[in-house]
Amino acid sequence: MTTNAQQVDRRTDSFLRIADVKRRTGLSTTTVYRREAEGTFPRKVKLGPKCVAWYESDIGEFVADPIGYRA
Repeated sequence: MTTNAQQVDRRTDSFLRIADVKRRTGLSTTTVYRREAEGTFPRKVKLGPKCVAWYESDIGEFVADPIGYRA
């Protein structure tokens, strides 16, 4: 997990859409959105009016420690 002192360079980071997030994490769509609301899953990024995605590096951090992850 990153802190304010540790800035991530997002210029080379990729976006993952919900299908890829589900594949990488093994979670359902409902669980992804519920855990995001609880602060135990990375925040999505709004790309357009009907389009959201997650940073691949954030999902990687979650997969590395799903129990201990805090957004």
